[in-house]
Amino acid sequence: MNSRIAGMGYYVPDRVVTNDELSQHMDTSDAWIQEHTGIQARRYGVKHEETTTTMGARAAKIAIERAGISKEDVDFIIFATLSPDYYFPGCGVLLQRELGITNTEIGALDIRNQCTGFVYGLAVADQFVKSGMYKNVLLVGAEMHSMGLDFTTTGRNVTVIFGDGAGAAIIQPTEGEGILTSHLHSDGTFAEELAFINPGSHGGYHGGKDMYGYPSEDTLGGIFMTPTMIEEGHIYPYMNGQVVFKKAVVKFVEVIHEALNKVGLKQEDIDMMIPHQANLRISQFVQKRLGLSDDQVFNNIQKYGNTTAASIPIALCEAWEAGKIKEGDLVCLAAFGAGFTWGSSLIRWS
Repeated sequence: MNSRIAGMGYYVPDRVVTNDELSQHMDTSDAWIQEHTGIQARRYGVKHEETTTTMGARAAKIAIERAGISKEDVDFIIFATLSPDYYFPGCGVLLQRELGITNTEIGALDIRNQCTGFVYGLAVADQFVKSGMYKNVLLVGAEMHSMGLDFTTTGRNVTVIFGDGAGAAIIQPTEGEGILTSHLHSDGTFAEELAFINPGSHGGYHGGKDMYGYPSEDTLGGIFMTPTMIEEGHIYPYMNGQVVFKKAVVKFVEVIHEALNKVGLKQEDIDMMIPHQANLRISQFVQKRLGLSDDQVFNNIQKYGNTTAASIPIALCEAWEAGKIKEGDLVCLAAFGAGFTWGSSLIRWS
């Protein structure tokens, strides 16, 4: 028994935020952002009305309908995000509630693998279905980045990249080929080069040094969040762009070749590659290394920015809706992100 993607859906908020709009809040420009990232615009959700969960639910409803099932048929939920509604509980149970799935027999799993979240989630769903444990796994990748970005010049290198959105898929059994193989990797050596450090159980920035070498305070218990962290801007994501780029372009290519070798195929056999939409320059570099044409690679970071765990399902769904993915096509998914983690999946589309 194999598994396949039986239905997909995506949702992006209505509000379009252009590079020119961001340049009104920080020292940057449309030309600089496009040159370094390829991004022209991104979407932001409505504060206090939309959340990671509500956007995920919008995408999930479409995927459920396209799979030809009802919400009551879903027997497991996997939710991938780095921007959950709450520190805990995770978005999986919140999505279950939002969709009105009252069946307490199902489980909900939250995945914290950032940019590779959907690829990791797909590998997990694939194994659940292949084992016969579940028949309709709902996999969601969703992000509400706009609620946690630094809209000053200090944070511009990170802030200009990210946008909000959600994608979803229903994974079902199939007698065909479906998901052919998945490959997952990680290396925690460079964990802090792309990270959201505070708040955290390490004690936080304040006074002395914590176990990671960051300022802390020697008190009974940890300092989860302090005014100093806020005042000094230690509550925003950090990214060492050069380190991430150098690692990403290598690992992307390696993990794609690993998947192809596993099933005895070559890079020219790929009909459509959907890379994680981290940076258009990374995607273009990888495309060139693999010798793929523009018709073999789908990018939409130009209009949505980097939606992290949501980027692959959004792009995959858009490509399918546009007729760029057809039955029998070999589809390659690949991602690299914080951790560092990276992974790939090969799918014979059906």
